Amino acid sequence: MNALEIFRMVADEFSNLPDDDVVNEGKVTQYGVKSFIKLYSDQISEKRFGASYQKALAYLTAHKLKMNGYGDTGTGSIADSLRVGSYSEGETSISYTTGQQTNLQVDAEYALTVYGLEFLTLRRNAIIPIVSAGEAI
Repeated sequence: MNALEIFRMVADEFSNLPDDDVVNEGKVTQYGVKSFIKLYSDQISEKRFGASYQKALAYLTAHKLKMNGYGDTGTGSIADSLRVGSYSEGETSISYTTGQQTNLQVDAEYALTVYGLEFLTLRRNAIIPIVSAGEAI
């Protein structure tokens, strides 16, 4: 399967987005999923992801679209809420569902959507970092 087919299978909330760009009077009035897939395709390596590349690209695209306010926004967009877990008004306190420890990580953005978490899983399975503990090999 290609990235578009996988995207359509796993990200049903984007069913209102067309596959191809919608063009009226020579101008794009709505970008299609194929354009978004192309836009994000250079952010990951086909060589490193191997057989999982199309799946990783589909999940990355869904994550990026969700973060940009596309898809199901019935409870507000992620950009608006930043995953606010709770807030209180007296002396203003706000807590987030993604803990501060996660926010300090380079990949904290991916923890904000189910698509991002799946992308991280695929990346973790495909790209295994080399860690040296100072032991002789």
